[in-house]
Amino acid sequence: MRILIANPNTTQAITDRIAAVAANAASPGTEIVAVTARFGAQYIATRAEAVLGAHAVLELFAEHAEGCDAAIVAAYADPGLGAARELLNIPVVGMAEAAMLTACMLGRRFAVLTFAVALEPWYQECIEYNGLQARSAGVFCLDEPFNDINTVAEEKAAKLAELANRAIGAGADVCILGGAPLSGLAAQLRDKVAIPLVDGVAAAVRQAETLAALNPRKPIAGTFRRPGPKQMTGISSSLKTFFKG
Repeated sequence: MRILIANPNTTQAITDRIAAVAANAASPGTEIVAVTARFGAQYIATRAEAVLGAHAVLELFAEHAEGCDAAIVAAYADPGLGAARELLNIPVVGMAEAAMLTACMLGRRFAVLTFAVALEPWYQECIEYNGLQARSAGVFCLDEPFNDINTVAEEKAAKLAELANRAIGAGADVCILGGAPLSGLAAQLRDKVAIPLVDGVAAAVRQAETLAALNPRKPIAGTFRRPGPKQMTGISSSLKTFFKG
């Protein structure tokens, strides 16, 4: 099995972190292909940056999806996920979506923990988009600066463990470590938090493997059917192929 992972952030070190966590989570024989956005934000934290990230994801999928069995949008809140599902013939999984749905199988209510308050509105909207407000105990954010996006997981590990205890007090049965820069941290904090922790990348890889094994057909009806042919201007030749019918 071959799984494509697209990082809509432009930071290669984040992609490297994602790839390592994905390879550790994947089943024996699953190949991970991790690629990085060529344009956009160093790390996505706002709606505007997410729109650019969605475009970057579609470009990456257009260039690299051939020969893959499933694809993953590897930024929390899943920029471009719905569009990718319309265009690709293979299952597409969002990191946030996979984390939240996995959390729902581990407890009644989940909380999202993250490293910056700027992420809260976008993450909250992601919960609402997925219709999971009733299962959410909230988005909990650290309100302090960090030194480097590439090492924020290590820098803020202890503070995020403390934040998990606040989430437990607010009724969370499960906590999600929200944000690609926090990939791998759930395993490190496993024994320091009294409830399950979910890693978005690990959850997405396992969900992608499952969907690829189920081999669902590409819909020709419903809201995620492929759009009809349309003339497109100013986009890459790879991306144009999705709109040729």
